[in-house]
Amino acid sequence: MVNEQSVMAVIRATRPTFRNDNDKVAFAVHAIFLASGCVLTATGPPAFTDAAFSSPSKDEISIEGWNELEDEYAYVYANLEKDSNWKKVIVKCLVMNGKLLIDALTDENSEPLHLEIDVEDIVNPNGGSNYSTQYRNLDTLVKRLGSGIFSKLGGYSKATTSNPARAESESSERSSVVVNKPTSGIPELPGPLLDPSGVVIPPINPFGGGDLFPGPGAGMYPAGGGLSGDGSMLLGPNDPRWLGVGRGPGFEGGQPGVPPGARFDPYGPPGVPGFEPFRFVRNPGRPGGGTHPDLEHFGDGSDFI
Repeated sequence: MVNEQSVMAVIRATRPTFRNDNDKVAFAVHAIFLASGCVLTATGPPAFTDAAFSSPSKDEISIEGWNELEDEYAYVYANLEKDSNWKKVIVKCLVMNGKLLIDALTDENSEPLHLEIDVEDIVNPNGGSNYSTQYRNLDTLVKRLGSGIFSKLGGYSKATTSNPARAESESSERSSVVVNKPTSGIPELPGPLLDPSGVVIPPINPFGGGDLFPGPGAGMYPAGGGLSGDGSMLLGPNDPRWLGVGRGPGFEGGQPGVPPGARFDPYGPPGVPGFEPFRFVRNPGRPGGGTHPDLEHFGDGSDFI
């Protein structure tokens, strides 16, 4: 990935001599192409000839003579990427009215790519002798060249600047990949759900069988069963036996929630003392009121329940 730091590293390693501010921007353009993986095959006056662009040679040359002409710069680069649909690109820079006009043309395109850069926006007029202080907004030049030139060079896979939209898309794709896939036939359990009210709902066992299957761990609702023929006695929130009890339609032909033919089983064998049905009814409510009959206090202030 090409950025301001990598471009500055190329400039420092080459140690060019600048005549003016235009040289600084023109050489920074060259440094961006080198940092992007291109190989310089011609520069200066030879780069303006048709032979330099049409030559199949990919031999790398030095930067000597790159600013020999006044207010004109030219570079010919070779692309060493095997999967690219272009092999060479010629870059010409022309100084006009305080701007550096950049045109790039590959051997596979008939129309050049054009970009205009304000020299004063990139160069620091009081930069001193250090290369890093002679530039300002170098990162802006890298991004402008990336979006205006490199992004339009078909088949060139090395982007010069990070693309936030692309990075976000790749990050989203990576985050959507399922990790820790189960190696057995038992799928992984989903995590707890969050109800809109803020209540955390424990996950429901997806295997079925409720108390028959030993898989569900602590803090999980059983899936329930019974009517599905699995023999479970546990009732979960999605159990079909809830139908008719405030969660769906009741049974036809009778009291809601009571299936046809249902009967009341006595609490014990008939005629056995101590198991009479009247012995299991709730005692009448105590005076004093309250929220529940089992918690009502006597009206005399006693704590006895």
